[in-house]
Amino acid sequence: MNSTTTALRRTKIIATLGPATDQNGVLSAVLAAGVDAVRLNFSHGSALDHQRRAAAVREISQTLHKEVAIIADLQGPKIRISRFAAESVQLIAGQHFILDASLAKDAGTVEQVGLDYPALPTDVKPDDKLLLDDGRLVFNVLKIEGPRIYCNVLVGGKLSNNKGINRQGGGLTAKALTDKDKQDLITAIQLGADYIAISFPRSASDIHEAQSLIKAANGTAGVIAKIERAEALDELDAIIEAAAGVMVARGDLGVEIGDAALPEVQKWIINRARALDKPVITATQMMETMIHNAIPTRAEVFDVANAVLDGTDAVMLSAETASGEHPVLVVEAMARVCVGAESQRSTQVSKHRVECYFTKIEEVIAMSAMYAANHFAVKAIIALTESGATPLLMSRIRSGIPIFGMTRNLSTQRRISLYRGVYPVSCSVEFANIAQDDLRTTDILKKRGIVQTGDFVLVTHGDLAGEVDGTNTLRVLQVP
Repeated sequence: MNSTTTALRRTKIIATLGPATDQNGVLSAVLAAGVDAVRLNFSHGSALDHQRRAAAVREISQTLHKEVAIIADLQGPKIRISRFAAESVQLIAGQHFILDASLAKDAGTVEQVGLDYPALPTDVKPDDKLLLDDGRLVFNVLKIEGPRIYCNVLVGGKLSNNKGINRQGGGLTAKALTDKDKQDLITAIQLGADYIAISFPRSASDIHEAQSLIKAANGTAGVIAKIERAEALDELDAIIEAAAGVMVARGDLGVEIGDAALPEVQKWIINRARALDKPVITATQMMETMIHNAIPTRAEVFDVANAVLDGTDAVMLSAETASGEHPVLVVEAMARVCVGAESQRSTQVSKHRVECYFTKIEEVIAMSAMYAANHFAVKAIIALTESGATPLLMSRIRSGIPIFGMTRNLSTQRRISLYRGVYPVSCSVEFANIAQDDLRTTDILKKRGIVQTGDFVLVTHGDLAGEVDGTNTLRVLQVP
């Protein structure tokens, strides 16, 4: 096994944009610190806010000579309580409390509160456990009478306006795509999002619906399925196969399945995504203390490192960069942890598909290239690509060898920036003169300090330029 001499970070970093990154110079600094993709959170802000931030990302990316993926994260169904007349109440264990879908939206008291999700009374039954405010409060359902759910407070605390509700074990029937989501999806396409993340999908049909809406709006964005419902786990493989990628959304998922089950489920989702050749993002509270603190806790360091060791393609920052006090420092800290974890030999050893029978030519080429790279003195892999399919297949193999996805297609450059160990490069070759093309591609890597004369690289390409899924050639090249 050989290791790369470069210091390239293989795990990608996603930063959520918000008021903190709107401050003068912060977005430039965050992108320069190592962000590979940005998240626009459609749960907050206006369409104009998202359009302005997306335009700023594109402009700064040009200045930095790097392509950054834009992920539009749709809000999904709001399963929340309504509001209190006094903005909040203090509930104690043992008291009775009513969730009333017929109550006025701002008439909540210490005895009852309205619902923004009127179907909840038909979704629950006696003895169900309802978890409010990310599980900080727990109710036991006693009975349902019409629009009213009578509960006993098992775990009390402060309950304030518009807090979320989860049913332990899942099972709420809210559709993944609301009317607001459908309008936001169009906005996301208009601002040029590379990926659109769908919240709370229950099955592959939710992903297919989103894809149909994207196609109808003449969009090309890939759909990322956020795994945050318990019932989605029963349909996991089908959801992964339908989507362009998945996100382990640990907030709501942890509430629904319980904290103790979450670590194993996270590892399982990452494993299945990689096995099914899709990128996977690990998200939620990864460095949450850095919203206020200048350094992460050791627990957060271990959390990020473990996700890297499990093989996640990307780790995501939410409020840490959107509204935190140290957006640049948190990106730098996450980058350090990722590089440290990637130095472990286990991140460069793979048995992925060793015993598989391949059905596509690009699979044969991609797998052959990666196993050659892991068992020969190769400094880099050059994947000449139109769609990014071959670099994606390559990135499923654990390796310390960098993969450079060279393409003239700008949207492909942005999409592949999310893939672990893949680095997008703008490059156009015609294969009319192979020797000249080799000089062009290797010269790019020479200028970046990746390779030098005499080094070996692997090159994959198709016979004809411009063909999607046309990769059918693997060559070993000594840098001229």
